[in-house]
Amino acid sequence: MKTSAAVDAPQKSFDGPLDWRTLVGWLREDGVISAEEAERTTARCASAHSSQHPLQRLAVVGMARAADHHVLDVEALTQWLAKRSGLEYMRIDPLKVDVGKVADVMSAAYAERHKVLPVQVSASEVVVATAEPFIRDWVPEVERQTRRTVRLVLSSPQAINNFTGEFFALAKSVRAASKTGAQGFNSFEQLVELGKANKQLDANDQGVVQVVDWLWQYAFDQRASDIHLEPRREQGVIRFRIDGVLHPVYQMPIGVMNAMTARIKLLGRMDVVERRRPQDGRIKTLRPGVGGARGDEVEMRLSTLPTAFGEKLVMRIFDPESTVKDLSALGFAPHDAQRWEGLTKRPHGIVLVTGPTGSGKTTTLYATLKRLATEEVNVSTVEDPIEMIEPAFNQTQVQPHLDLDFAQGLRSLMRQDPDIIMVGEVRDLATAEMAVQAALTGHLVFTTLHTNDAPSAIMRLMELGIPPYLINATVLGVLAQRLVRTLCPACRKPQDVDETAASRTELAELVKPWQVSGSYRPYQPVGCVDCRMTGFRGRMGLYELLVVTEAFKDKVSGEPKLDALRKQAVQDGMRPLRLGGAARVAEGQTTMDEVLACTPPVQ
Repeated sequence: MKTSAAVDAPQKSFDGPLDWRTLVGWLREDGVISAEEAERTTARCASAHSSQHPLQRLAVVGMARAADHHVLDVEALTQWLAKRSGLEYMRIDPLKVDVGKVADVMSAAYAERHKVLPVQVSASEVVVATAEPFIRDWVPEVERQTRRTVRLVLSSPQAINNFTGEFFALAKSVRAASKTGAQGFNSFEQLVELGKANKQLDANDQGVVQVVDWLWQYAFDQRASDIHLEPRREQGVIRFRIDGVLHPVYQMPIGVMNAMTARIKLLGRMDVVERRRPQDGRIKTLRPGVGGARGDEVEMRLSTLPTAFGEKLVMRIFDPESTVKDLSALGFAPHDAQRWEGLTKRPHGIVLVTGPTGSGKTTTLYATLKRLATEEVNVSTVEDPIEMIEPAFNQTQVQPHLDLDFAQGLRSLMRQDPDIIMVGEVRDLATAEMAVQAALTGHLVFTTLHTNDAPSAIMRLMELGIPPYLINATVLGVLAQRLVRTLCPACRKPQDVDETAASRTELAELVKPWQVSGSYRPYQPVGCVDCRMTGFRGRMGLYELLVVTEAFKDKVSGEPKLDALRKQAVQDGMRPLRLGGAARVAEGQTTMDEVLACTPPVQ
């Protein structure tokens, strides 16, 4: 990286560890802070003793940048120092670090002594992160030991300190687990012994316990919604789904992954020995709190599946806050939120929620039922499996091996004096008939279907065998939904004038025959620390709400065609999914590519 002569001067004249006084002088010399700010910082730092790295110490002071008066945090100061010292700045992304390889470069004690951390290893080069750019006496030793060239990058001392302990502890735990897991767990006897060892928590298996604990904590920190443990031919692969996208996290010996899977199955009260058939389980754990305080409860739903190379395990993580979100937080536009509220206040009938797996149907239903479940209302559910335990509901788990399916569960529930019923999914005619019967006898029924859009749900009910007159008598409305990634509010940037004009024209073509009107403020992704350089952070719902009107019932009563039902629903106020997505693009909350990827065309 090329630097100016003014920037190069300190690098040539300075040697040794950094100190805060030198950094304040350089900040003032480079015009990053004003003279007054430099004096204020010097006075504050001189009056307090701290063992923190100078960059962290200055970040605590909260210096204001001279150009825009923004507070200089540790990342901003690290980026400035990287430019000043002529090194590349790197934000350490743990999802992109091969912990096993970097832990072999040097010992944990060596890394801590020199305040460095290997982050990338190739055949000819080792990339090492440091927060002391002018201490390089250790470089020749590492190059001699690894027989690779060392390339230095500058990272924040806070990140180096945190990840040094985490990476080396994980590598140590995997090595410890490998001693018990390297032989594999393919035989019946070995699996039984693993189960016994985990129950007794012998010291030899402590590595497996630590790796599983790390895995969960890491997933919570990274905002993962799903954890995938996937056995492959040579090794096991761990992947996280974050904001709807899968990210590879770690690769480990297949024996260690087998041991991890067995421990998680044991904690989830699953059959540890049985690996030939799929199983479901559930674990409730605690998120570590701040300052040693008790953290929030987190529920995880477990699912195993036999594969060619072993047993795959997927853990779905449920956010405890998802059931208390209001409609606007879920992504409902005011137009649809008002109509949805009207449907949920009806005394009886069926409300359908449709969409593919992972589109947020459960979150919408739980958030709605949570608000309806007052002390005067009996809310009962039949689910397969129970997604989240909610104290305000009476929840029943479908158990096919006991002849308790959706239809039988709903039939039994009818004798429990419910006010509101939620059926996990209408899969067959028997369940659909029981839902219709419940609606006809004065109950409000919520359930889900897998269809592409809202009008298709009516056709799906007919295909199952429900006659049109019963559909008209019971169905109140259908909500179709999708999840779309939202732009990171910290780094998104507005499109320029030419791009805005072009995207507005493209958007107008996509939503025809609808018209784009009103303000139009499109943004584009950039990438920053908060969003892990993806440009996106979090997801929101896109909704298509069909309310059954008398005119719509007339269409159903004849010989209904999907196009006719869709046209009538639009006339009654339904706004297609893609139109809802276009509105979010115009508001700068997501991008057109995201909307196109998850919504069907306007018809």
